[in-house]
Amino acid sequence: MNMKEELIIAGFGGQGVLSMGKILAYSGIMQDKEVTWMPSYGPEMRGGTANVTVIISDKRISSPILQWCDTAIVLNQQSMDKFEPMVKKGGVLLYDPNGISRHPTRKDIHVYSIHAVDLANKLEMSKVFNMVVLGAYLKVKPILEKENVINGLKKSLPERYHNMIPINEKAIDVGMQNVKEVK
Repeated sequence: MNMKEELIIAGFGGQGVLSMGKILAYSGIMQDKEVTWMPSYGPEMRGGTANVTVIISDKRISSPILQWCDTAIVLNQQSMDKFEPMVKKGGVLLYDPNGISRHPTRKDIHVYSIHAVDLANKLEMSKVFNMVVLGAYLKVKPILEKENVINGLKKSLPERYHNMIPINEKAIDVGMQNVKEVK
């Protein structure tokens, strides 16, 4: 069975969208997968919309450009409007309801929610909100082993932030434990 996961992560600049994509890409490499990572920025970085496309595959990837995706991780309303329609039938939409006014309506995809902002704030870990989201994703789509994700994190974090690895790992666990399917 060939594994190919085409993923879009989208939200505001400054929500850690691009670094989440980077960590997943590194994790895929650690797992001997073929990987593409393609960021896209809105006109203004902070506050503007940022998204990143990540493809993780057993086989060579012909194009990093997606028309449809297997999974969309959505962290703001603009991204919901833009990417909900792009999820393949039977695919996954994972979102943080915080700041979302129009919740997903499609019935032909699996929808999951993670209250990542609230959880990160409650744990006084607002800096690693994106790792809570990442944990939720790893639970829903267990295509990458957590140890590879931690190694991916080490690779993508500058040495001076390696003291943050334990809190990042804790945030991943919190995300894994708190993601819920929305019926």
